Amino acid sequence: MGNKKEISYWPHMIVGFLFLAIGLGYWTIKTAISLPVQETNDYMMKYQEADININDIMTSKEAFDKDYTMSLSGIKTIIMTDNIYSNRIQPELVVLSDGINKFDYIVKKRDGTIVKDAKVSFLLTRPHSTREDYMIEVIPYNGKYYQTPDINISKAGRYTLKLRATVNDKTGHWSVGAYLKPKK
Repeated sequence: MGNKKEISYWPHMIVGFLFLAIGLGYWTIKTAISLPVQETNDYMMKYQEADININDIMTSKEAFDKDYTMSLSGIKTIIMTDNIYSNRIQPELVVLSDGINKFDYIVKKRDGTIVKDAKVSFLLTRPHSTREDYMIEVIPYNGKYYQTPDINISKAGRYTLKLRATVNDKTGHWSVGAYLKPKK
């Protein structure tokens, strides 16, 4: 009878699985690094700051909303048709013009009196991205409303106009969607 040697494939399989695990780990890390992660800018501040102070922010917003209102003046809006597959009502979007834009905000007391001494900040942002944010810390009151300086908008797509107003230690936040149609 001849000497039969049995061949074992286990060491080869272990080395193969090790290389497969290393390859998949490398692919996962490379894919994760290549995808951009954007922080949210709700409440016009960094996410971490908003997360730490959310109770104070919400309390201040509720107090502000009881006494004051904010609105945008002199704008055109797009009436959105509801998506028949969604139960959500689509809000109207502000129409932006290609080039120079100005935004006029009014801060009023609930009785209709205009507030002239509010500290108002403005943020123009795009949804899901903070790369193109345009922040104005102080918007002056010009006798009728709080008017932003000229803002040049040329990139078509969706935007969000955010406003923060502080009156007597009460801070309110307001935002509205906006849209710039692509050039033909």
